[in-house]
Amino acid sequence: MTTELDDSRPCPCNRVRRYRECCEPFHQGNPAPSPETLMRSRYAAFVLGLSGYLLATWHAKTRPDELDLDGTPAWTMLQILSSGEQGDKGQVHFRAIYRTGNGWGYLEEVSEFCREGGRWYYLSGNTSEGALKPGRNEPCPCGSGRKYKACCL
Repeated sequence: MTTELDDSRPCPCNRVRRYRECCEPFHQGNPAPSPETLMRSRYAAFVLGLSGYLLATWHAKTRPDELDLDGTPAWTMLQILSSGEQGDKGQVHFRAIYRTGNGWGYLEEVSEFCREGGRWYYLSGNTSEGALKPGRNEPCPCGSGRKYKACCL
């Protein structure tokens, strides 16, 4: 399921830029300049249902034959915890927040990337999941920028 974004909406990857200025150029085929940028564009692709982009940016050694995004969570926020690259290898540690039926959950992953032919590719990741219990004064996991107590509590 693909979601249309208007020019005034921020990119799903949680940068303070519009989609057209942020992840859309990568979704249209431009190479991501870093593992973190690729991770952000892949997260945005999950939000928007762009399975073709996800497969195209997955390294051939570890890429599945197909990717069905039906039933994926309602992703609301991406947090990059750390990222780095050394030569043609890169790593990104991130947490992706999603809405559950009665609250919030998270998927946390340390992702490995490699660069071939001037393009970064996702290789693999070590993941963990859990329930998210935001505090009343923490930012709301919905991504509104407001405190949880004044938003989705």
